[in-house]
Amino acid sequence: MSVYFTEDHEWIKVDGETGTVGISEYAAKALGDVVYVELPEIGRDMSKGDEAAVVESVKAASEVYAPVAGEVTEVNEALEDAPETVNAAPTGDGWFLKMTINDASELESLMDETKYKEYCDGL
Repeated sequence: MSVYFTEDHEWIKVDGETGTVGISEYAAKALGDVVYVELPEIGRDMSKGDEAAVVESVKAASEVYAPVAGEVTEVNEALEDAPETVNAAPTGDGWFLKMTINDASELESLMDETKYKEYCDGL
């Protein structure tokens, strides 16, 4: 499994044609305490960069963007009752959605973990 990151602090964990999407620890810390998560509809087709979900914290509301194009196959319904999971485990149980990846070549424009860490260090 490979994990990729966007400049908007989303991550996608790739397993075959399936990608699991969430926000990074950096984003979760910047948001503060998450109080609400709006998830997409299962079956929704998204283009790279489309708004995939919304996360609201005590500080602000923020969009979560699709790191690649694909179809939503599953959403993390547990976040509806426990949105704080995004803060507690942003790269684990705090995932937002799973999608079938339309074009794996889109992953090439994303950062690996090392490059993402360097990117965050420069912010």
